[in-house]
Amino acid sequence: MATDHNQVWQNCIDIIKDNVSMQAFKTWFEPIKPVKLEKSVLTIQVPSQFFYEWLEEHYVPLLKKIIRKELGPEGRLEYSIIMENNYDNANPYTVKVPTTNKKAIKNPSVSMPLDMSDTPIKNPFIIPGLRKLNIDSNLNPNYSFDNFIEGDCNRLARSAGFAVANKPGGTSFNPLLIYGGVGLGKTHLAHAIGIEIKNQYPEKTVLYVSSEKFTHQFIDAVKNNSVNDFSHFYQMIDVLIIDDVQFFSGKEKTQDVFFHIFNHLHQTGKQIVLTSDKPPVEMQGMEQRLLSRFKWGLSADLQTPSLETRIAILEKKMYADGIELPKEVVEYLAYSITTNIRELEGALISLIAQASLNKKAITLDLAKQMIDKFVKNTAREVSIDYIQKVVCDYFDLPIELLKSKTRKREIVQARQIAMYFAKKMTKSSLANIGLHCGGKDHATVLHACRTVNNLQETDKHFRKYLEDLEKKLSIQ
Repeated sequence: MATDHNQVWQNCIDIIKDNVSMQAFKTWFEPIKPVKLEKSVLTIQVPSQFFYEWLEEHYVPLLKKIIRKELGPEGRLEYSIIMENNYDNANPYTVKVPTTNKKAIKNPSVSMPLDMSDTPIKNPFIIPGLRKLNIDSNLNPNYSFDNFIEGDCNRLARSAGFAVANKPGGTSFNPLLIYGGVGLGKTHLAHAIGIEIKNQYPEKTVLYVSSEKFTHQFIDAVKNNSVNDFSHFYQMIDVLIIDDVQFFSGKEKTQDVFFHIFNHLHQTGKQIVLTSDKPPVEMQGMEQRLLSRFKWGLSADLQTPSLETRIAILEKKMYADGIELPKEVVEYLAYSITTNIRELEGALISLIAQASLNKKAITLDLAKQMIDKFVKNTAREVSIDYIQKVVCDYFDLPIELLKSKTRKREIVQARQIAMYFAKKMTKSSLANIGLHCGGKDHATVLHACRTVNNLQETDKHFRKYLEDLEKKLSIQ
């Protein structure tokens, strides 16, 4: 058996050439470089996370077979991602890709009492004639607590979720209802709770299901005359996670069956986790008896992430994907997309794709072009945070000084300019603008705007400052 990593990989390449087309070989295998061989583990270097995922999705059976042939039954592959950065003074950034343990989130087989005497079973979960069920947890292994960034916006929900994961059904947080706007991490947190429970209690049956899927399954059960099987199935679950529960609104029969399932699970000490885009008090078209049960446990909200949290989310995503971006680009993305984490991550992926496919350097200019296209169909306003950053960069001041109580002339002037542009370019209230600028009241903001208007009419240097800043802040 070959022991040199170069020789092992060369042997693999010789076999791969005979099993894939020349085009596929040149695209997906030629760029790979062998890195090291340790204890039957061959580490190969690939150019990007996308590259690694493509190999795993399309060629993993072939790779496994070849590696075992070369290194024996214990042989396996590990991937190292290096993305060369083409902006100045940047070193290649390497990260080892963790192998997802999909077995850890599998549920054990469970027995289900079935009446096999009369009608044939048509329940979507049940194989006729079998009493043992293998239930897919439907958990996404990428949505774990490890890659959920904690901030003031989500601390209560995350802490409650972690407490539930440590003692499912044994805390007062039952049900745990996580609510918040679109793209703030409700689904991620729900999956993370399920994954953590499976890590600590592998014998428990965990099921994640969307409210839409639950409704469709119930409709099928009604059509097939198997509502009892449907209810029995859900009553067996140890941890039931239902996403977007607000979609039960107006569906009386679905609410009725869920009410009975909920009662059974709650009374038998099983854990229920729900997510919604609004708190129970704002849910319309929902039965009162169901709403009262939603309020039994804890309702924890996810708020819009702060600037620091958004930057941390981007940095975590970059680390996971094995890439490195200029600090100013990361800050620009975080300043520009303020309300939706999913959109923020999508913007990062689009930027990386545009840079790598078009062989362009990732620069601030490219980020600005991409952001404008990314959100061109939505009316986007500049955020107060971004205005403050641009003003501070222009006058070479730390942003902490702008938000401080200091009365130094140059600081006061920069603060007034930031207030002026915030009033002009955002829909924020005067009180909110003042809050962002060191806790000033609305009268101070009004005074600042009047001062800036007066100065631009009488001081040509000051007017030049405003013109320069407006160009920097304007969205083409």
